[in-house]
This record gives sequence, C-alpha cells and structure tokens, in this order.
Amino acid sequence: MRVKVANGYYWVEQYGEKTGEPVILLHGFTGSSTTWQPFLSLLKNKHVVCIDLPGHRNTKVHINSIKDFCDDVAQILTLLDINKADIVGYSLGGRSALSFAMYHPHRVNTLLLESATAGIEKHEERLKRQEADGRLVQFLENEGLQAFVDKWEKIPLFQSQQQLNESVKRAIREERLAHSVKGLGMSLRTMGTGQMPSWWGALPKLTNPVQLVVGALDVKFVHINKKMHELLPNSSLTIIENAGHAIHVEQPEFFGTIIKSVGN
Repeated sequence: MRVKVANGYYWVEQYGEKTGEPVILLHGFTGSSTTWQPFLSLLKNKHVVCIDLPGHRNTKVHINSIKDFCDDVAQILTLLDINKADIVGYSLGGRSALSFAMYHPHRVNTLLLESATAGIEKHEERLKRQEADGRLVQFLENEGLQAFVDKWEKIPLFQSQQQLNESVKRAIREERLAHSVKGLGMSLRTMGTGQMPSWWGALPKLTNPVQLVVGALDVKFVHINKKMHELLPNSSLTIIENAGHAIHVEQPEFFGTIIKSVGN
C-alpha cells in the first residue's frame, strides 16, 4: 500500500499479526520489499512492515539526506500506530536502521544489522566516496540501467554470489532491473555511504541491543563489524562461514534462524 508522508509516498507492505511485536525490514541498494519474502513465514507472529527505500521500486519521494528518510520512517510508524519497533536492515538498509536509531532512539527496541557500517570516519575518505558514487551515477545516467546492473553485479563486494545457482542469480538481477535510472541515482546521491554521517563516535552511547551479522568472506565488513561490536555497549556479532555480503541470499537457512529470533 502507499503511505503518504511530507516528502511523498512510500510503498509499505504489512504481514503477520497486527497485534504482534512490530518489526521493520529495510532492504539494500537495488533491492525492494521482495527481498524479505523468503523469511516472512518465520515472522508470522510479528507485525512485519517492509518499506521500499527512497529511489527504489514503488516508493516515490524526494529526499535530500538519510535523515530525511529516517524522519519519514518515524512518520510511517506513527501513521501505522506503532510506537517502537525492532529494525532489521541489510547493507543500505542496515546503515539506514542504525541512522534511524541515532535520530529516533525512542522509536527503536532492537537492531539487527546485516553487513552494515557506521559510516566513514575521516572527512577526506568521505569526500572520496562521494566522488566515487558521483561517477557511478554518471555511468548510470549515461549508459542506462542494464549496463549499470551489469557493472554492479561484477563489483568485488558480490564476488561470492557467483557461486549461487542460476535461478537465484536471475531473480536478483530481475529485482535490480525493476528500478529506474532516476530512482537509483537519487539513492546514491542522498543515501550513499559517503553521504551518511559518521556514527562511530556515537556508538558507545547507543544502549539498544544490536545484533551484527556479517559473512566471513566479506573481509572488509568483518573488520568494520568487529570494530562496531567493540564500541557498541549492548551488541553481539555473528560471523557466518561461506557467506559474503548478502548473507540472506548466500546462506538463507542460517539467516532465517537469526531473523526468527529478532527482538527475543
């Protein structure tokens, strides 16, 4: 269903029991609410809310920052009569979930962050990432969506996904191709890693329970999440063998046991 907020419309899907504990699911870049379909049966006793992020699929909003998105999520929770929720996020969704907890801590019970980061600490490195994302947007706008998806699928972050069976890879590709050049460009410009604040200094003050999940093959994010785990006062870290960045795709059964316990 479409949910109207100040910045436009979000596509929101609700599952499970409306009287159950609320769980918000936030997908990754080039994903959508469809990402979470394989795990909904595991959350049937919860009130599950899947949100298409800005620039993705059926959401039509204009935002300028990740803070705008977090404020919109707070509006959505209010409109759905949800006071506090457990937030689950993958990659871009994980960064967004962490940012939401920083901007609206009173609306969060727990966090489950899959392959997330607390941002880029050094200003110079943040600027370099912004420039890199800008080049990606330029490629997307000049070459088109299919060429962009071809390029995106081949980045080192998704190397381990080459081992997936063809039907799974085809489904992921189709989901990516269901987007628009304009939408993905806006996402990179406003919610890319280089655009988000660095939350590293604030992590010790976040007292909510945080579950960090990362794939052992995703070496960069293993390092990042170990560092986050050290700084977060109420966190756990799970490193999953034989998985890269997208654990929910590469090790779905293992990820299912984790998401099933969210909020417990």
